[in-house]
Amino acid sequence: MLRFGAKAPVARAAASHKMRLFVRFVILFACSLYTQTVMCRDAHAELPKKPNIIFIMVDDLGWKDVGYHGSDIKTPSLDKLAQTGAKLEQHYAMPMCTPTRAALMTGRYPMRYGLQIGVIPGAGTYSLAMDEYLLPQMLKDAGYKTYMSGKWHLGHAKKEFYPNNRGFDSFYGATVGEIDHFKHASHGVDDWYRNDNPLKEEGFDNSLFGAEAVRLIEAHDTNDPMFLYLAFTAPHTPFQAPQEYLDRYPSIIDANRKAYAAMISVVDDEVGKVVAALEKKGMRDNTLIVFSSDNGGVRSSMFAGDSKVEGGLPASNAPYREGKGTTYEGGTRVAAFANWPGHIKAGVVNQPLHMVDWYPTFAKLAGATPTKNKPLDGMDVWSTVSKGAPSPRKEMLYNVDPMGGALRMGDWKLVWKASLPPKVELFDLKSDPSEAKNLATGNQEKVALLQHRLTELAAQMAPPLLLMEAVRLTYFVPPVSADPSVVLSGGD
Repeated sequence: MLRFGAKAPVARAAASHKMRLFVRFVILFACSLYTQTVMCRDAHAELPKKPNIIFIMVDDLGWKDVGYHGSDIKTPSLDKLAQTGAKLEQHYAMPMCTPTRAALMTGRYPMRYGLQIGVIPGAGTYSLAMDEYLLPQMLKDAGYKTYMSGKWHLGHAKKEFYPNNRGFDSFYGATVGEIDHFKHASHGVDDWYRNDNPLKEEGFDNSLFGAEAVRLIEAHDTNDPMFLYLAFTAPHTPFQAPQEYLDRYPSIIDANRKAYAAMISVVDDEVGKVVAALEKKGMRDNTLIVFSSDNGGVRSSMFAGDSKVEGGLPASNAPYREGKGTTYEGGTRVAAFANWPGHIKAGVVNQPLHMVDWYPTFAKLAGATPTKNKPLDGMDVWSTVSKGAPSPRKEMLYNVDPMGGALRMGDWKLVWKASLPPKVELFDLKSDPSEAKNLATGNQEKVALLQHRLTELAAQMAPPLLLMEAVRLTYFVPPVSADPSVVLSGGD
């Protein structure tokens, strides 16, 4: 017993040591588990839930014709969003309406599916290719509710071309490119719809588009993320506006400039109402708002649309060259910004971005996997937009068609008009963003490099559908159909 008792303290000590080791292990394990849990939680906290996305498109807005670019046109709502967000000072669209809207919807250059020339005219029977996997389709597959209010202009000849059949849960607005803003008609034919159904309604179209956007926000179930495409027809011709908005500009004498300014003010007011609706609904903090024009302001009557315009064209793209319908900076570098409280750094982003880039960028934010789409030309530019990081874009196609094209590599830009007489222009956008000095003569190697690349891209080009339509109307349909010269006009 004594011998046993002598060993007992040793045994108790060993047991106590093992217990301490076990307790220490449990404590360390618990601490490790807690740390991992916190780290994991914090990591997920950095990734917001799927944001609501609102893309606001305006029609034929001049670069300078917003307050934050120094205009006399009053745009306080747009200015506030731009000043508290990222002003995208090298944001590019296509030279005209239909191609830009197609680029946004596909993330692909319009030359890949035949929409590189002009717009879909009123007599046009074609549409954005039906085998393209569009942005609203992708977002809908990712769990979004998808809404559209405004101008479509990507096909109207058949119901299957309408927005409801291209990924939007609801559609309200016009299908063609140019309508009377009060009568909601194109060439005397009504063009006003709710979903696929024709609608008779009074009021100024842009005010109605904004009101519909507010209604959609108010009715939206916040358990689902929202994608809203708000596509205004202002300030596209005809230059019309409610009298109360015309009265805001007593100092502007020119009638076109007065109406143009008033139309922009309508848009500004409606955007303010949209932001207020988001705040009231508690959605603002998780909503990304992107604003852009579809091309530069109109500086040539060739591209003013079907409406007869008396007097001068009121848009200003200063300091950039020319305007809508051209591949110069005034036609393609557009007023744009992005705003998302807490996620986008306020300031100027002076990096090249293109309309096709929003498709993959929205896909990333939405947690979507765009596996159904064809190869994209767009790039994920979220770091550039949100933090001002260098753009991943080293090359950008302005456009290419059978008559010429324009391409940018770095700060070098080639404008190549292959139609007779041919013309080659080379600009250094870093030192000459206004494209005042043609440097082609002294930089033949650079010209050859850009021409070679543009030719490579041209080889990937689909036949332009507008030209195919003109051939059809000329040779294969009765003479009662639209005049091919109308189809080929600059149009709307």
